[in-house]
Amino acid sequence: MKPLVRRPAVAARRPAVLAWGLAAGFAALYACVAVNRHRRGLTKAYDLGIFEQAVRAYAHGQAPIVPLKGPGYHLLGDHFHPLIAVLAPVYRAFPGPLTLVVAQALLMALAVVPLTRWAHEVAGPRVALLVGCATGASWGIVRAAADDFHEIAFAVPLLAFAATALGRRRPLAAALWSLPLLLVKEDLGLTVAAVGALIAWQARRERHRTPLPGLVLAAVGLAATALAVLVVLPAFNPGGGFDYWRQLDGGGQPSPSSLPLRLGWPPVKWLLLFLLAATAGFVGLRSPLLLLCVPTLAWRLASSNSHYWGVSYHYSAVLMPIAVAALVDALRRVDARRARRALAVSALVTAVTLPLYPLHEVVMPEAWRTSPRLTETRALLHRIPDDATVAASNRLAAQLTGRAEVTLVCRAPEGPGPQWVAVDLRDPSVQAPCATADTARMLAGYRERGYHPLIERDGLLLLQRP
Repeated sequence: MKPLVRRPAVAARRPAVLAWGLAAGFAALYACVAVNRHRRGLTKAYDLGIFEQAVRAYAHGQAPIVPLKGPGYHLLGDHFHPLIAVLAPVYRAFPGPLTLVVAQALLMALAVVPLTRWAHEVAGPRVALLVGCATGASWGIVRAAADDFHEIAFAVPLLAFAATALGRRRPLAAALWSLPLLLVKEDLGLTVAAVGALIAWQARRERHRTPLPGLVLAAVGLAATALAVLVVLPAFNPGGGFDYWRQLDGGGQPSPSSLPLRLGWPPVKWLLLFLLAATAGFVGLRSPLLLLCVPTLAWRLASSNSHYWGVSYHYSAVLMPIAVAALVDALRRVDARRARRALAVSALVTAVTLPLYPLHEVVMPEAWRTSPRLTETRALLHRIPDDATVAASNRLAAQLTGRAEVTLVCRAPEGPGPQWVAVDLRDPSVQAPCATADTARMLAGYRERGYHPLIERDGLLLLQRP
């Protein structure tokens, strides 16, 4: 496809400047939103607190034992994500939850770089600008960048570089960019296998290359997932198994005949597929790169966990660089009119979804105010000394993991119990991961054991062990 614009602006003639400039801008926006959300007490123990406890342990040369998951819980028994250990040196220098959310902002913004530069090669600077903005402001990435911290922050840029390398017919680069995905999360080995399959398919089409390297990469990806799920995770898991198998059985015994219905029902799953196709401008459906989404979509749609089906949470972040790469790849396959239509659709999706996700908080005055409630919450947290043991509710726990040993209030304590109990009963996330009844039961138990209330007003509760 010929560039859609023949007279680019002077500042956009250098694709590297454009790409890195956009990435820096989005990194600043992500960090601004994420840091402010933590300032407002909107981050949670699940998952920022969990990952901070793990990285904090790595930073001190210890195994990732996470009290928030349970007594002595080794986090590599939950998901296989040893790559988060690379954050340990940074965390050791700058301990605290903000280190993780800023690192996530930088990692996710990095995905803008390869896709913008590739779009510049394919269709010129204005299309590159649009593609860069569509990547950085995509609904999946924006939602994840503002949603605590998750290991898939590493996967987003790796997938962007790998998909771009595949589109440029650079199989070695694609393989090298995809291999670290094996250390990000156990299911991403299936995506690595998909990268290998596409490398082999490209080699078969070009005939002068052997498909063997791609097939080897596919085998490595499949073997890595099998090893993680069947051996590594059960070895570290307190129950001796992989906790997420039961989410793939449809809530009962697995039935192959029911699988097609489960993949397409309820209709919220179609919303996910529609938005993904629209992000790729629909024309991206022509690109084989979109097949890289299949492993992630398969386990999400087959799961009985309704959180995986929709367009909330962080689960769609890994799909965004693939969808945009498919769009760029498809631009080379269609005429200029269809290309413009596809770009308009992708831009429209970005514009429509942007107000629905947290990036718009940057320009919302109320998001920057300090409410009386927030002041009261900070005063409560200030009463808790450093290095104390604390049982806390979901959001309060995320404020404490950087300086105290924190567990969830709904879980039975070990030994004499925590020195402090801090609960915000008005926290809308208090029902998960802790059921309200469990929290009430534990609070009653602490009172019976003589815990003294220091603060008890407006849903805020601070108890101290006698």
